[in-house]
Amino acid sequence: MSGPGSRAERSRALLAFLRTIQKPGAPIDEVAEDVSPVEAGLIDSLAVLEIVSHLEATYGLDFAESGIDAGDLTSIGGILDLVDRLQPAS
Repeated sequence: MSGPGSRAERSRALLAFLRTIQKPGAPIDEVAEDVSPVEAGLIDSLAVLEIVSHLEATYGLDFAESGIDAGDLTSIGGILDLVDRLQPAS
């Protein structure tokens, strides 16, 4: 699986996914790439596990094989950078 192509497409897809796991009333659309959705109170810390599963399923990533630095998941931009680095070539 390769998931959405450009960074803008991946960002839109990630925001759409985050809306499915956000806290009620949380304005996910208004989050800048450098803001932590957890620290902003938009998602809870357990949602990070759901994000990891989503990235594996959507982009064919294998964090069991490559490992993961929790710091890569602290912001939307960090998550997108992680996908850019690890996404298998099509």
